[in-house]
Amino acid sequence: MKDGIETRLYVTAPLAEGAVIGLESAQAHYLRSVLRLGPGEAVALFNGRDGEWLARIDGIGKGWASLVVANQTHPQCPEPDLWLAFAPIKRARIDFTAQKATELGASLLWPVMTRHTMVDRVNTDRLTANAIEAAEQSDRLTVPEVREPTSLDKLIAEWPEDRALLLCDESGTGLGIAEALAAAGPSVRRRAGFVIGPEGGFAQEELDRLRKLPFVTAVGLGPRLLRADTAALAALAVWQAVAGDWTTSTSND
Repeated sequence: MKDGIETRLYVTAPLAEGAVIGLESAQAHYLRSVLRLGPGEAVALFNGRDGEWLARIDGIGKGWASLVVANQTHPQCPEPDLWLAFAPIKRARIDFTAQKATELGASLLWPVMTRHTMVDRVNTDRLTANAIEAAEQSDRLTVPEVREPTSLDKLIAEWPEDRALLLCDESGTGLGIAEALAAAGPSVRRRAGFVIGPEGGFAQEELDRLRKLPFVTAVGLGPRLLRADTAALAALAVWQAVAGDWTTSTSND
C-alpha cells in the first residue's frame, strides 16, 4: 500500500487535475463487484506518461465507472531501458515471465521464435494483460511494450545497433554476467537487452551467428542449467543489481 491508496489502475487517457476518466468495463466490474468500492472512494491512476494521480469514484454501475482526477501523487520518473527478447514457453510459464519481468523493470517484452522453440503461437493480448496487472501491483509508473512474435532473423535485422544485446549463452563460453556488466561501457548499463533461448537451447548455428554480431555480448548465468523462465528473470535481476535502478530506495506505508 502506498500513500493510503490500496487500488492502482492503468488507464490510457491523459491525467490532469479535474479530468474525468471513464473506465473499461472489466475495470469497472473489478472496482464494483470485486473490491465493492463506491462513490467517493480513492483509486490511484497511472498511464505511463503523466505520473500517478489520486482519483475518486464519481459514479459507478454495472459495466461502467467514472472517476474524477484530484491531484498528482508521484511525478513521472525515468525507468530502466531494458528489453527482454525470449523464446516462448508454455502458457502458465510465459504468463509468469511477463509478470515477473514487469516487476523487475523490463521496458519491452519481445517473443522470438528460434530453431528449438516448441510453442508456435503467442497470445500478446494475454501477455499485455499480465504486464498491466504486474505494473499495477508493483507501483510501476509504466507498462512494458509487448511486441508481436518475430523470428530470430528478423530480431537481428530490427535490433538497434546502438543497443547492446546480451546473449544468455548456455554453452558456458561467455563471461559471467556480473563480470561482463562490470566491464561494459556506460552505454550497456543505460540501454541494453537480453535474448533468452528456448528450453532446448539455441541451435549451434544460431549461437555462432549471434556471437559474430558487433553489438552482441555472450554472458553466462553460472554452472547450473536454468529453465528458460528462470534464466530470463536471473539475467534481469543481475542487470538491475549492477546497472539498474535498485539503488533507489522506496518506502511503502
